[in-house]
Amino acid sequence: MSKKLPGKKVIGILCREFGFSFISQKGSHTKLKKKLGGREITTIVPLHKELAHGTLSGALELAEVEIDDF
Repeated sequence: MSKKLPGKKVIGILCREFGFSFISQKGSHTKLKKKLGGREITTIVPLHKELAHGTLSGALELAEVEIDDF
């Protein structure tokens, strides 16, 4: 993945394609959550115009989503 994505687009994809729901926002950071097998998975996505590769990778790791699936 070489193209940098905006935070809003990443949030939209996580919600539509991976079942996450918006929980809260504090400043420029948005908290998303989903239930999976009796446990809750939480990730934080910054609302930057372009997410750096490492930032996106970290958010996807917390979300337990493989970058290749994204």
